[in-house]
Amino acid sequence: MKAVFEFLVVILFFATYALTKNIIFATEVAIIAGIIQAAWCLFKYRRLQTMQWVSLLLVVVMGGATIIFKDPRFIKWKPTILFWFMAIGLLGSQICNKNALKSTIGKEIMLPETIWRKLTYAWVICLLCLGALNLWVFLNFSEQIWVNYKLFGSITIIVLFTIGQSIYISPYIKTNIKKDEL
Repeated sequence: MKAVFEFLVVILFFATYALTKNIIFATEVAIIAGIIQAAWCLFKYRRLQTMQWVSLLLVVVMGGATIIFKDPRFIKWKPTILFWFMAIGLLGSQICNKNALKSTIGKEIMLPETIWRKLTYAWVICLLCLGALNLWVFLNFSEQIWVNYKLFGSITIIVLFTIGQSIYISPYIKTNIKKDEL
């Protein structure tokens, strides 16, 4: 349920666009939904994670520019900027010997440092590719195709990548469980 909530803004953007074929109106809905989502998270959890702040800032700034200038290119750039910012953040944290991925989910999963490093680099590559793919789709295809890709393409890639990483780390999780049981 939490994962669906995280994608709520994208789903509402897509649904609004599907019903109206108006990317400016869909962007307005996404901004409002993003603000409401952030407010709800602040109310419920008393904080937003860094990437939630960045995503909110990008949807407000890039969405606002889309609305003000009546130019959908701004909102189409938002996923690329977000993916690349995330990749730079993960890479930067790894270079500084502070693994952001481990900091985020390391409380729930125990893995060897080498595996955390490999997972981080894999996410960096995935996010850079997702950013480039978003850019390629929006520069080479129709608005409708880009909107469909935004919901079905990038989210599907992220889900499949996450499943792949889960399969990759599963032997290490089993090893940790065995150690805990001893």
